Amino acid sequence: MSSRLKQLWQIFAAFFRIGAFTFGGGLAMIPLIQKEAVEKHGWVSDDDILEIVAIAESTPGPIAINAATFVGYRAAGVLGSAFATFGTVLPSFVIILLISYVLRQFQQLPAVQYAFWGIRAGVLAMLIKSLYTMFKKSAKGWPAYVAMAAAFVLTAVLDVHILIVIIGCAVFGLVTATLAERRAGK
Repeated sequence: MSSRLKQLWQIFAAFFRIGAFTFGGGLAMIPLIQKEAVEKHGWVSDDDILEIVAIAESTPGPIAINAATFVGYRAAGVLGSAFATFGTVLPSFVIILLISYVLRQFQQLPAVQYAFWGIRAGVLAMLIKSLYTMFKKSAKGWPAYVAMAAAFVLTAVLDVHILIVIIGCAVFGLVTATLAERRAGK
């Protein structure tokens, strides 16, 4: 097997595992993508993951698929992005197909309800861990704290559409960076 084909297979297999064994949606996949893409394979750096997550959140589509596509592209170009995307989507498609067929008959069982309660608790823990990791690596200072607090209040409390919040944070970041550069130039 050629080294190119081997790398594409590794990308597919890594994202297939991520897609197959992650519950809770795209945000729950981010720590696993970071572990596979940065720590295990070295396809991207930790800083790249922060950028990829920011881009994946602000582009249309599911965050995990967008992140997989970006990581695949960085690792092996267009074919890498196709293999990563397909690897991420395939398990979900098959699992949802099977679960929807079976769940109708078993959704009222207490054991099934408790299992999903436990899964939700585990996903919450993974999201908090991901948030903590991203916070440690992100820029610090009053502008970052203001943007973070404003984004939280706008989305969680005031129910402002996420796209408006993302655009607002981007504009706020550009303005504060421009003002900081002007002050530093004086």
